[in-house]
Formats: sequence, structure tokens, C-alpha cells
Amino acid sequence: MGLVLALMGCQSTSGEAPETSNPTARELVDLRSRILSYTAEFGPDTPYAAPDERQREQLAKGVGRLLAGDAREAERLLAPIGLGITRLTDTDSGRRYDEVAALRPGRSARWGRLYVSADSGVHWSAQVPHPVADRDTESLGVRLLEDTPGGALVLAGAHREAGRGDAADVAHREDSAFHTIVRELQERGVPGVQLHGFAESSDRPYDAVISTGAAESAPGEVAALADRMAGEGLRVCRGWSARCPLEGTTNVQGREAQRRHATFVHVELAPDARGGGPEAKEAAKALSGLLRTWAKD
Repeated sequence: MGLVLALMGCQSTSGEAPETSNPTARELVDLRSRILSYTAEFGPDTPYAAPDERQREQLAKGVGRLLAGDAREAERLLAPIGLGITRLTDTDSGRRYDEVAALRPGRSARWGRLYVSADSGVHWSAQVPHPVADRDTESLGVRLLEDTPGGALVLAGAHREAGRGDAADVAHREDSAFHTIVRELQERGVPGVQLHGFAESSDRPYDAVISTGAAESAPGEVAALADRMAGEGLRVCRGWSARCPLEGTTNVQGREAQRRHATFVHVELAPDARGGGPEAKEAAKALSGLLRTWAKD
């Protein structure tokens, strides 16, 4: 009887997924260095080709299983399209993440990556569609992932000018791995913030332009984000109450969110609000506050 009670006690206190559902590959890494080393290779002349329809369907199935907590089955589904899953432990924080990434160099390596918290459910996502091209948005995305537990980082795998035409501009393409992953998150009701950058000019006298994409209203927590930034001295344009440049109304992830009744926040930041200066620190702090609100829901 004592042995039975002890075993029951172990089962009730363990938050670990069964070993058979965990990824087979594991690494101890500096998370920030790992991600930024990947994006450092991006350039406008890099080859890029989007996954075909069959590959996108397979990716959706694999990501769906990962979000459901079955990384081992997700591995099986993703392997045929050249992707794998690695359980990462960050040397700085000790937090664990499941990384979806290409198994080897080649076409699939330019599709991007997904990082999902392995220590809790996924309550929010940060999306970086134009890493390097929108300078420092990739670094901001990593910071948000590091600062707030319970999230996912969706990272495009190529410079927005890579490939032919606008093939790699994943914020305006539905045939990308990026869009496929974001859609799977939205389908599960995970709210997301998408990070962009713009160059300051006379018709853009702002530090931040915040909007909800195709939607014309903003949830209370998004309005609070704008108020928090403004309270720290940042010049903010609110897309739901003013006419702003760069509102993201043609953003395909925003349109998908509207169709699925998911929360989507489109954030455009001026250079000083996404670099290493005081404005960038205040913007990052405000965004982390938004994600913490979502993490509590």
C-alpha cells in the first residue's frame, strides 16, 4: 500500500511530459547566440523558395502535434520535409524550449524557425517576419522570449528581399512556413504580436505605430500597451483611433487572425525604439508587459 501511495504521489506532482513524448535531441545552449547566429547569415541575395502545398500541410500537422505536447510525434511528421525538433536548455536562464529547425543546410533552412516554451503551455507568440531587413527586430523577439515565460517565437528564415520578387516577404505571403506556423497558433487561440521596423521621416514622426491589422478595434490590453509606451515618453500612433502610417491592414497574418477571431497586434518601431538605447528598452519593457498579461489568461 505504501508503495502504491508513493507512486500516486509522484504522478500527482510531476509536471513533466512522458519521456516518450519529448524530443530525442537535446542541447545546452546560449539561446540568444543560437538564434542571432542563424539570422546573421541573412541577406537579400540569399536563395529562397517557399515550401510547396504538401510540405506546408505536413508542417501544420507537425507543429500542431508539438503544440499539443507530443514532440516525439511532431518529430516523425516533420522529418520527411527536412525539419527536426531539439529540446534546448538556455544556459543563462535554465528555461527549456523546443526548437523546430532544419536538420541540415538547404532549402528548408530558409523556411525559418519556431521556438516554443517547453516548461509550460503556450500563451502568446512573438512573430518576426523581416529579421535583419527590419534591423534589430530579431533581437527584440529573442528578448521577449527570454523575458516572459509561456511563449513562442516565430522567426522567418530569410531576408525579405531574398528569392524572386516578394517571395520571402512572409508578412504578405500565405505560402510560407511562417504563415503556416502562425495560423496553427491562431487556430488554438494564441494571441500574437508581430514586430516590424520603419525608417523615420517627416510623415512618420513616431517611435511606435500600434495597430490590430485588419481589425478596427483594440482589446483593452493592447490599448494599455500604447498607453504604457506613451507614458514612458515614446511617441505612439494608435491605429484604432487615428489615421496612422504602416497600420498593417494588408498583413496576411492579421487578416487570418480576424477570420479566426484571434488577437493580433502589429507593432512598427522606429530605429531608436528597437536598438540598444533607452527608447528601445522602454518599448521592450512595454511589450513584455503585454505578454505577461496574456500569459496570465
